[in-house]
Amino acid sequence: MIVLKSQREIDAMKKAGEILAACHKEIAKLIQPGITTWEIDQFVEKFLSEHHATPEQKGYKGYEYATCASINDEICHGFPRKTPLNEGDIVTIDMVVNFNGALADSAWSYAVGKVSEETGHLLKVTKEALYKGIEQAVIGNRIGDIGHAIQTYVESEGLSVVRDFIGHGIGAVIHEKPDVPHYGLPGKGPRIKEGMVFTIEPMVNIGMHYTKMDNNGWTARTVDGTYSAQYEHTIAITKDGPLIITDQE
Repeated sequence: MIVLKSQREIDAMKKAGEILAACHKEIAKLIQPGITTWEIDQFVEKFLSEHHATPEQKGYKGYEYATCASINDEICHGFPRKTPLNEGDIVTIDMVVNFNGALADSAWSYAVGKVSEETGHLLKVTKEALYKGIEQAVIGNRIGDIGHAIQTYVESEGLSVVRDFIGHGIGAVIHEKPDVPHYGLPGKGPRIKEGMVFTIEPMVNIGMHYTKMDNNGWTARTVDGTYSAQYEHTIAITKDGPLIITDQE
């Protein structure tokens, strides 16, 4: 069942989103060769505490960290670690913020120092794909219109869209309906209605779209070792169009 949110609920989620967006903007200042994702995770925990918020995924199904930190060929759900980042790496920091019971979810990929032209293209296309998906998130469209717009653009740029991990509804809990694939056919899936709140979070690979899981049971990575990027926003559907709850602008 898709739970439609009231204006009050959306306003509460927007406050969580504002804290999350502010945290990402501070993370961007920290990213440089030599920093560890463990240090970033500790920073996020402290930042959220100072803003009277909590990291919702910490403890979720036994997950132990405030963030997911996925490096290079890791697609999602990488564990923070004490290994320094190197020049040319990319790292995706994903977090869910709980502020007074309202949630917001956003991931962002960061270049570590100067990256290759191929890697820069991956980051650019993935971020643009997110916003092409958001453009389709309007009343009367269908969920499939979002995925189709993302897939068509990404593949036109010679990259691939991950199928095994998708966007999702969010509200009082991290994962609600609807499922939001980043691929598919236009005109398919649930009709988009005012009051829906969900994430759009394309994961894009330089190589094949297939994934494999690490032995930790959490971390997914590309099967061919190519880099993967992800950008994610939580959006609310309003009569005036999609409202980006986690907007960093």
